[in-house]
Amino acid sequence: MPASAGIIEPIEVIAPPGTVVNALPPAPVAGGNVETSQRIVDVLFKALSAAIPDIVPAASQGTMNNLTIGGWDARYAREFAYYETIAGGMGARPNADGISAVHTHMTNSLNTPIEALEYAYPLRIKRYEIRRGSGGHGRYSGGDGVIREIELLTDASVSLLSDRRVLPPYGLNGGEPGQTGEAELIDGQNSRRTLPGKFSIRARSGDRILIRTPGGGGWGIKT
Repeated sequence: MPASAGIIEPIEVIAPPGTVVNALPPAPVAGGNVETSQRIVDVLFKALSAAIPDIVPAASQGTMNNLTIGGWDARYAREFAYYETIAGGMGARPNADGISAVHTHMTNSLNTPIEALEYAYPLRIKRYEIRRGSGGHGRYSGGDGVIREIELLTDASVSLLSDRRVLPPYGLNGGEPGQTGEAELIDGQNSRRTLPGKFSIRARSGDRILIRTPGGGGWGIKT
């Protein structure tokens, strides 16, 4: 249905004060339009699937993998701040596989080209590829997530705000869940340290940040 005010006329939104969708001071809030909104969609789709199971898709990646890098760029003798959201897998649909390496639901973020990033920031992309096999299996498979590995060419502060690190994107009607997301810090000696879904660290020139984004859930039992 085309977007219009008529779409929401039959819908009543109940958001009691003090809940996560209607927080009150002094509750800390952050990432509402990028993380909380994704989880709201997951919850609503799962609830709707109980009533209309034949038209609701499985869960998509459920996060936007918000990555922020900031520091000093010696090339231009100035500070820099870089922020991007990293795509993941779309949930499988009742009649088609999910799409790989896309943002879904509450976002219209576009891909950041490698050439533009490396030209503008002291960063180097070592890997940028589809995370094959990360989508859940089913009659229709969930879309695959993304692998993005970024090398720092200067000391920098690095932060990640993401989700779906413990509970994977769910499948529907017998479909399997997608894989959870992962993050690693790889230092200059190739030593690896697993990072949580939400972190803020100080990294050194030559370190690499490796992000694996979640895949979407599968739909239906594979025959």
